[in-house]
Amino acid sequence: MAHELFYWQGIRAVGVDRVAAEAGVAPTTLYRLFASKDDLVAAYVQRADGLYREWFDEVTSDDGRAPLDRLRALFDAQFEQVQPEQCRGCPYLMALAELPDPDHPAHQHAVGTKTWVRMRLGELTAAMGVADPVELADRLTLVMEGVYASVQALGVRGPASRARDLADLLLTTAEPAT
Repeated sequence: MAHELFYWQGIRAVGVDRVAAEAGVAPTTLYRLFASKDDLVAAYVQRADGLYREWFDEVTSDDGRAPLDRLRALFDAQFEQVQPEQCRGCPYLMALAELPDPDHPAHQHAVGTKTWVRMRLGELTAAMGVADPVELADRLTLVMEGVYASVQALGVRGPASRARDLADLLLTTAEPAT
């Protein structure tokens, strides 16, 4: 319930009493589980992180496909993921915007997710055998982030619709390792 409310309504806009009411529990019950709203929000971002990592790993699994094909599949799956009925934007970007304090646990979880994605893209680009897998991973990270950042305002028919083509261009023109 917290996920739905925080994601669709906003972290700051939703209070603990509303989460409790929507969940059908007393606020005191919620406070027994989470000492504060900050703890509840951190748990929300941490749960979203786990689900995102699971999705990412499933889409890019080493199932016999070449790393190039696994990366292409990632951008295809991302486009499906950001359809308006299921996506308002990136929950981590939203958490970072609403909770700018780098010491806030939810902020740290969001940064951890972004760092992990960049690392995983680096692993996949390294497996492709390109000359500079870090550079390619950074470029692909920017493409992914651009989709999440633009889809809420410009929709899936805006720049997000071109992300797969841009990723493919980056992937196919990367200099091979020598």
